[in-house]
Amino acid sequence: MKLSGGVEWALHCCVVLTAASRPVPAARLAELHDVSPSYLAKQMQALSRAGLVRSVQGKTGGYVLTRPAVEITLLDVVQAVDGPDPAFVCTEIRQRGPLATPPEKCTKACPIARAMGAAEAAWRASLAATTIADLVATVDDESGPDALPGVGAWLIEGLG
Repeated sequence: MKLSGGVEWALHCCVVLTAASRPVPAARLAELHDVSPSYLAKQMQALSRAGLVRSVQGKTGGYVLTRPAVEITLLDVVQAVDGPDPAFVCTEIRQRGPLATPPEKCTKACPIARAMGAAEAAWRASLAATTIADLVATVDDESGPDALPGVGAWLIEGLG
């Protein structure tokens, strides 16, 4: 399964937003990740449209998660950024060409479509079983318990 780069940025933003004590502007998130502000804003807008983050207006505005990290799955973020469409779409190739199988004999999906569907279902189930909170816990385990609080402090430093 190929995902857009926006998924990675969106996931990183969701993780670091858990450490921020107030809304974080998209420009600050972009600075943290060394990515174009307009590109990151696009990912944040996708997360906002999906209801995973909300934009707070005003001088102290920015983005916040809309619900606890334990309630936001990786699948939620992937679908927000890349959409819900399946990665594989069967085009019934078996019904083409000089030895085409007649449509009336194609009463179930072909073995290729079934295998690809099963693989996608497993991939989506794995993403649905992993939350932003799981990623936060892994960061804490691997980078230490001060890593995300340090990022959270940096994110709001100098914001007024």
